[in-house]
Amino acid sequence: MNSPWISRPAVRRDPRQRGSKAPREYSMADDRLRVLFICTGNSARSQMAETVLRQLSHGRIDVASAGTTPQPDIHPMARQAIRTLLHMEMSGQRPKPMQQFLGDHFDYIISVCDRAGELCPVFPADPERIRWGFEDPAAVEGSDAEKQRAFDTVARQLVGRIRIWMCLPKIRATLEAVAGA
Repeated sequence: MNSPWISRPAVRRDPRQRGSKAPREYSMADDRLRVLFICTGNSARSQMAETVLRQLSHGRIDVASAGTTPQPDIHPMARQAIRTLLHMEMSGQRPKPMQQFLGDHFDYIISVCDRAGELCPVFPADPERIRWGFEDPAAVEGSDAEKQRAFDTVARQLVGRIRIWMCLPKIRATLEAVAGA
C-alpha cells in the first residue's frame, strides 16, 4: 500500500564511506548520537578513540575524528596498539582536518588533547564539548618498545574513559533507545 503520507528513508552518505559505491541508508529520524573526537594531528589519540567508540557502541553512535593540523598518516604504533590490545582495525580511517566537519551537526565534541580543545572552532547547534587530556604518545622518546608502551597505555586509557562515558545516564538512555528502534 503506497501512501502519500509515508515517505521512503532519506539517503545520506556516511562520511566514513567516501568513495564507496552504495550510500548507507538511514532515516532522517536517526536518533544516533554524533560524536567528533579531535586532537592536533589526528594521527593517534583521536583516531584510536574513534575506533574504540565505534566498536564499543556497535554502530549505535555515529563517530568521526579530526585534527587541527592533521598529519599525513595514522601513526603505525597507534594502529599496532589498537590491533594488538583490542583486536580492532583502523581500516578506512585517515587523518582529516577539522574544517571538513565545520558545517556538520554533532551532539558531542570530545578533545583528547588540551591544545585541540583550545583551538576548537564553533560548530552548529552548540554541541556539548568535553575535554579529555591524554598525553601524546607520539612525543615519547626512547626505544621502540618504550614508545609502543606509551601508545598501548593511551589506548587502554581511552577504552576506560569511553566505557565510563557510555555508562552516563544520558548516553545510556540514548543508546538503549537506538537499540530498541
